[in-house]
Amino acid sequence: MPTWTALSQCAGRAAAETLAEACEELTPEPVGTGVFEIEDGSDRWEVGVYFTDPPDEIALDLMAAAHGAKPFAVSELPEVDWVAHVRRELSPVTAGRFFVHGSHDADKVPEGAEGLCIEAAMAFGTGHHATTQGCLLAFERLLEAGERPRRVADIGCGTAVLAMAAARALRGIVVASDIDPVAVETAQANVIANGLVGRVECVQAEGFRHPLLDDAAPYDLVFANILKQPLIDLVPEMARHLAPGGRAILSGILADQADEVIAAYAAQGIGLERRDDIGEWATLVVRRAA
Repeated sequence: MPTWTALSQCAGRAAAETLAEACEELTPEPVGTGVFEIEDGSDRWEVGVYFTDPPDEIALDLMAAAHGAKPFAVSELPEVDWVAHVRRELSPVTAGRFFVHGSHDADKVPEGAEGLCIEAAMAFGTGHHATTQGCLLAFERLLEAGERPRRVADIGCGTAVLAMAAARALRGIVVASDIDPVAVETAQANVIANGLVGRVECVQAEGFRHPLLDDAAPYDLVFANILKQPLIDLVPEMARHLAPGGRAILSGILADQADEVIAAYAAQGIGLERRDDIGEWATLVVRRAA
């Protein structure tokens, strides 16, 4: 069936969240709302409201005006089989020894490669984004240099592609966490599909705030492919949970945001070891002082 999206912008997260909550009372009732930071340093936030019936555009305009937001831009989206579309458009990704693919490409895994199956239907990333590729390539370089971290965590794991890559390449159990319960369910399903039950433990947590994550610390390697501000907010916890000499591979940040993240980590004794940019996205390898 067709769907409709209504998009607006607000100044500040609190105002955006208030507007999104108010929109849930509209008639026809939306099937979902979302709030997203516009990553340009302006502290402006986008509010998305999603409908399966044509929305009342006058009611949306009044709602936006009442909350000091920009008028909603309403668009109708045609009915599309997005899973089939993604399967057609997304080819497997090779990053070092890792070959990320959907089940429809399972027969294409090269000999000697570590295949990681992520379905196109899964939310939270299929491994094609430059940030995921950057993290996998950074991990590959550590492996090629002879590094074999024993204790590994994947914070904000999404599909758990990074956690599964670590489990395939290393011994020991990898702990993967995400704040979103749906992401955790997705991660667990992928762990099962990839035959890694018992090698990757998936938990719902904000940052490192889970007993399993605390018990497994300190970590020799932490993946955190999230966003700029969550990465900065994570610094104190990262400093407590990284082993002396331990590394973190950070991404989810635009290239022009990287210096701010680097400075925040350096202030806690976690210095930059390497930076790589893929397009507009940066991947950082930082290391805690030994």
